[in-house]
Amino acid sequence: MKILYLAHRIPYPPNKGDKIRSFNEIKHLSKNHEIYLCCLADNPKDIKYTNELKKYCKTVSVVKINPKLSKLKSALYIFSNQPLTVPYFYSRSLQKTINRLLSAIAFDCIFCFSSPMAEYVFKSKTYKNNPGSRSTRLIMDFVDVDSDKWIQYSMNERWPLGLVYKLEGKRLADYEKQIANSFDHSIFVSNNEAAVFKSFCLQSNNIAAIPNGVDVEYFSPEVPVGSLFIDQESNKINPDKKSSILLFTGAMDYNANVDGVMWFCEKIFPAIRSRFHDVLFYIAGSNPDQKVLNLKNIEGVHVTGFVDDIRPYYKTADICVVPLRMARGIQNKVLEAMAMGRPVVATSRAIQGIKPDNGKQVIVADSPDGFAFNVVNLLKEKKKREEIGKNNLTWVKKNYRWPTHMNRLEQLIIS
Repeated sequence: MKILYLAHRIPYPPNKGDKIRSFNEIKHLSKNHEIYLCCLADNPKDIKYTNELKKYCKTVSVVKINPKLSKLKSALYIFSNQPLTVPYFYSRSLQKTINRLLSAIAFDCIFCFSSPMAEYVFKSKTYKNNPGSRSTRLIMDFVDVDSDKWIQYSMNERWPLGLVYKLEGKRLADYEKQIANSFDHSIFVSNNEAAVFKSFCLQSNNIAAIPNGVDVEYFSPEVPVGSLFIDQESNKINPDKKSSILLFTGAMDYNANVDGVMWFCEKIFPAIRSRFHDVLFYIAGSNPDQKVLNLKNIEGVHVTGFVDDIRPYYKTADICVVPLRMARGIQNKVLEAMAMGRPVVATSRAIQGIKPDNGKQVIVADSPDGFAFNVVNLLKEKKKREEIGKNNLTWVKKNYRWPTHMNRLEQLIIS
């Protein structure tokens, strides 16, 4: 099959949630199909990875967007009925490229990754001229229910930002309905996300849940990753481990991650440190927000920024903590930690997409006191940490290998 793959963010490097999923979709589908990739890049540093994607794609078209200008452009639509997300990710230059490809090639499938990419289909000449007689299959990978995510955000923001987020949620929900009614299949990252979507899009059919996976060969406790201690001053690896280490990983300009680490540092970490005075908390991830950088002023908290290889941090950590209060879908950070054989303490929201056994794999706690209590107990019991780590590794290998889930995706596309 010839597949036109549209992504709102360049799918490389696979170092954050959406990129991990989109890259693995492309990597798998490229084995049996021709992939023509059109995508945006909101970070100019990512343009250099175009050649990496050419290993999997027949053609790769990347258009840069400026996040500041995109925000300004989307703000102009505040008094319209259109969700602000759509103009943010819309580029006339990319539209021209897509129109040119659609005119030149008879695609069997157009695969859109994330809802705003549907706009390129709706505005394409091919779709507008023949909306009811097309032969090309249209597949949308929503991943998460973004409209519901904006509603969640609105509950944690004051006026007027809270109102803006609430309006975005409602408008995006209407747009998601339009997509579901126009496309042949709607895909979500978990059964929970699919159920949320069905709750307000009652007439939509052909909804499927295709979970994320984890590369268990790459994220493996057996892979040598150098020395096993993260120096408190330089954030680099040192040979002598002196302190207990807690770890959070993720893109640190993402609202849910920022909220999660701030909540942990302010409400949970002090109670843990009162029992383990030398415990360290590492926040490892790219583009830390200023609020996150300010957390370095708390004794024992270290913010690394971007790291080339996250595996030494996983391998060094005694416990991985995932204190998310606004989580959606499947958290790759949970799967990666489990694949590395690390014990995980997380909120129920952070694991709602995977649902491991509480206590046998991930330990779940939603209150600050409960979270701190479980972390302290695990720090006391090395054998229990090792036992949970082994359980995690076995469970992930059984349930969350990428090829298993991507085979389901391919069957959906070709059926």
